[in-house]
Amino acid sequence: MKTLPLPSFYRAANAEKWEYRPNHRKLVEMSRDWRGDYGIKASATDKKVVTMLVIDGQKDFLFPQGSLYVGGRSGRGAIEDTVRTVEFTYRNMPVITHMRATFDTHFPFQIFSPAFLLDADGKHPQPFTFIVAEEDHKKPWMTSVLVFRKGEVRANPDVAGWLCGGDYSSLQKQIYHYCTKLHETGKYDLIAWPEHCILGDDGHALSGVLHEARMFHSYVRGIQAEAEVKGGHPLTENYSVLGPEVTTYWDGRPMAQKNARFVKTLLKSDYVWIVGQAGSHCVAASTDDLLAEISAQDPELAKKVYVLTDCMSAVTVPDGRGGFYADFTPQMESAFQRWADAGMHLVKSTDPVENWPGLVL
Repeated sequence: MKTLPLPSFYRAANAEKWEYRPNHRKLVEMSRDWRGDYGIKASATDKKVVTMLVIDGQKDFLFPQGSLYVGGRSGRGAIEDTVRTVEFTYRNMPVITHMRATFDTHFPFQIFSPAFLLDADGKHPQPFTFIVAEEDHKKPWMTSVLVFRKGEVRANPDVAGWLCGGDYSSLQKQIYHYCTKLHETGKYDLIAWPEHCILGDDGHALSGVLHEARMFHSYVRGIQAEAEVKGGHPLTENYSVLGPEVTTYWDGRPMAQKNARFVKTLLKSDYVWIVGQAGSHCVAASTDDLLAEISAQDPELAKKVYVLTDCMSAVTVPDGRGGFYADFTPQMESAFQRWADAGMHLVKSTDPVENWPGLVL
């Protein structure tokens, strides 16, 4: 397969510019020439459907000035990941049928928001504080943790007025239920995350240089740039684009459900290529959920999934002394091994796709 050159408007340095935004008029005008010069056909004619899943490529994750920058251990993780993702997109545009972007989308008061919670002193917990239901749910690597059962953390009573009809007891029960469910399933423990990807805020938008590549792909290949929005339910986290972390209320009633429509969309594709942030959280959760669906239907389908490991990084929280207050790199590396063991392919964006194992385009 012939790889394409990088377009003349692209500048790798724009991956570090928060304020950068694409010129759509220029992209539209250049797209016709690009199709003609390189013989690129419309996505609708593809014999093999390749879905490139771009997970949470939003400013709050991709820039140091973002509220939840995914710097990885190098400190430049998401920036360099973005450059590789964008350049891979341009070079392989003729075979990428869809670029489907996910958008982590939040509001001021959600179960993981500092504003949603109060500590024993009536203050909001600091970001990156872990919340567990019971004392014995603590893990050795948790540097800052509050135990619900001990009264070290509770719901903000203001929230009950609009979320639970004034029933503060139910809200308290829900937090305990939520933390307990996370512990039982072995999923991520509840953590008070910094305010991020708030709908309407600049940090919710895609990185400009990534959005530019996404739009150019759309114009060149004549395909809609579709998006999946996740994360808006106030009583559950939604790391995965395929479903929330907890799906029930404390009394057993259904609260949320998986994104069955998008599961079908991905499984109908001949190949799924996965990039995005963070490799330790939203990428990991989405890929694990996809693997669970595959395992339930046909384990052989795992071979259609390719994870571009150099286009994602793990969440790290520098401690200001050369180390990390929190480092989720081991969790990301464990996920890589889990996917490889299941039959998914771990690949690099810099390797020619024609050399990827099992890929026939």
